[in-house]
Amino acid sequence: MEMTRLKALLEEKAAQYNTPGFIPVDPISIPHLFTRREDIEISGFLAATIAWGQRTTIVKNGHRLMQLMDHAPFDFVMNAGVEDLRRISSFVHRTFNSDDCLFFIESLKNIYLNHGGLEHAFSYGLSDGDKNLFHALVRFREIFLETTHLSRSEKHIANPASGSTAKRLNMFLRWMVRDDGKGVDFGIWKKIRPSQLSCPLDLHVGNVARNLGMISRRQNDWKAVEEIDGILRSFDPSDPVKYDFALFGMGVFEKQRK
Repeated sequence: MEMTRLKALLEEKAAQYNTPGFIPVDPISIPHLFTRREDIEISGFLAATIAWGQRTTIVKNGHRLMQLMDHAPFDFVMNAGVEDLRRISSFVHRTFNSDDCLFFIESLKNIYLNHGGLEHAFSYGLSDGDKNLFHALVRFREIFLETTHLSRSEKHIANPASGSTAKRLNMFLRWMVRDDGKGVDFGIWKKIRPSQLSCPLDLHVGNVARNLGMISRRQNDWKAVEEIDGILRSFDPSDPVKYDFALFGMGVFEKQRK
């Protein structure tokens, strides 16, 4: 598709799907349950972590996890006792099991106690000249894996250095960083610029992007992320990831054909 027409299409679709009506059927509905900054961060991070599979199941399990955390995720992370942890160990979402859940709680506690919170941990490896968050994501993963854990749990924290698209981490960062006043994304983090965000590339977004001629790579990997980012940044250098609403919306809610 010709670039001018492509940009116009993405602008139209982004405006269509970047609305509060999008929230209830999306994992972002979980952090929207809260108003306290730390509760938003933690609930959003956990909701993004389990964001694969059927969206209705993701949202349902996100609500269940918040219920197990007494609808106070920050207080739970910082102060959970033995009985609290025993209760939350019943949580399972697909391959994210009790061992993974308990590790995530412990790691989040370590981040808030020793690394200044999630925003600082995500921005620690970021340099002013970085055009994307590749180095920041790699460094965040190192921080997150500091606490004792089973090797199997490492698969739930993406590593772009190994080629991962880091879809769920990039989605979470979109939620925390973008502040466009539309009421969907939160925009509560200021150490990362919206211009540095990358598109949360998953199967739906990848299929749409290929149908529109935006990606030449056949596999969804970090190189494909950078390929699509290049086009999106040419359309809006200051806020390229607003087009995630368009690509994801077309992939999930509309039938896409070449």
